[in-house]
Amino acid sequence: MSKREDDGCARKRKTEAGYKPEDCVNPDSSVIAAFKVFQQELDTKHDKHERLVKISRDVTIESKRTIFLLHRVTSVPDVEEILSEADVKLDGVRQKIGQIAEELRGEDLHQFHRAFTPGIQEYVEAVSFHHFIRHRTLISLEEINARLVFMRENKGEGEVAWTGPSVLTFQITPIDYLLGVADLTGELMRMCISSVGNGDIDTPFQLSGFLRQIHDGFSYIGNTGPYEVSKKLHTLRQSLGKVEDACYTLRVRGSEIPKHMLADVFSSRAATHVDPDEPMV
Repeated sequence: MSKREDDGCARKRKTEAGYKPEDCVNPDSSVIAAFKVFQQELDTKHDKHERLVKISRDVTIESKRTIFLLHRVTSVPDVEEILSEADVKLDGVRQKIGQIAEELRGEDLHQFHRAFTPGIQEYVEAVSFHHFIRHRTLISLEEINARLVFMRENKGEGEVAWTGPSVLTFQITPIDYLLGVADLTGELMRMCISSVGNGDIDTPFQLSGFLRQIHDGFSYIGNTGPYEVSKKLHTLRQSLGKVEDACYTLRVRGSEIPKHMLADVFSSRAATHVDPDEPMV
């Protein structure tokens, strides 16, 4: 473009009302074409991110409902019925995770990790709580990932060039697993208090030993792991301290306090040990 044409555009910009910058832009420019491609890629990525956030929110909600259901095991005679009902709910959660796997097909997981990590952590918490109630052990990352295998029917659309069934997997990262297990300790602490309130004196001592093992495992990581893990270690220690305090009270003063009053005693003692920096659950 010549200097005279540049001056003409400048005068047009100053004198004509409603002038748009696109009037002096060459629509056939390779730069404009490249930025249009960038725009489409960013819009596609943003839309996928929003869909993952919505699915993750559904996973979180259903996982929390499963945890609430599992807390009923301390007050019902048929524990297996509660566990079977929780199995059905967890199967539904896994189908939601299958939707996340479909969205991530052919994508870099780490680009969208922040969109779905809250739901995955909540799922790890729910499935590990369920596994502990049934087996009294901690479920491994390999066992969790083994259940996240899905069969999908390809229709030959998009990037998939063939039709027929295919196997789709989702792999939970070690960090999400550790964060979910750290959250599990809070549920075990609540289970301890509920068990005592229902006259179960043995469960708190089992939980105390189990929580001590988890704490020892996290202690090996210390400050060398991700920031989120070291941050939740503080909450883990608080949960362990409350359970050990309950066990101490049971061992020393258990015979002095009626069983129907034990839960109230432990709840009040736990409230006096709450750290002001601890988030309310």
